[in-house]
Amino acid sequence: MAEYYTLKIAGLERKLEKFPVNDKLDIAAFIIFGDVELTVAGCAELLKKLPEFDVILTPEAKSIPIAYEMARQTGKPYVIARKGVKVYMRNPLHVNVTSITTKNEQHLFLGETEVNMLKGKRVLIIDDVISTGESLAAVRELVKEAGGEEAAACAFLAEGDAADRKDIIFLEKLPLFFK
Repeated sequence: MAEYYTLKIAGLERKLEKFPVNDKLDIAAFIIFGDVELTVAGCAELLKKLPEFDVILTPEAKSIPIAYEMARQTGKPYVIARKGVKVYMRNPLHVNVTSITTKNEQHLFLGETEVNMLKGKRVLIIDDVISTGESLAAVRELVKEAGGEEAAACAFLAEGDAADRKDIIFLEKLPLFFK
């Protein structure tokens, strides 16, 4: 029998199914894919809290709809840090990342074209959920390596202790469920 957590965000309510991370911890899965109503409303609310920025950067993949909608609402370009090198990426920058929702170490890459889009710009880092901060640290490293300046780091949700951080902007807290 599935268990759910009710989340209220951007004037909307969603039921998030809980899943085990291990025998001592469950998380409520926030999946933005396909939820256009929440993506549009959440981005509008988040934009009210953000400083000026020139370009958006997000890690692949769950936060891509958020980056796209932020770009659509602001007219600013967005860049995706990819999980693998693509044939069209010249001289890729590379950082390693571990995440609470991914079992193995991941890698994030930016090609030369994307690096040039970030260089000398105020970069808004976007994610769907910030939890341990490992993904955020990796994306911050990419911004630094690319010669950009972080304008802000934001997410729809801050999970667990991340909600106490002062270096991120978010809409709502998402609790962790300890057994």
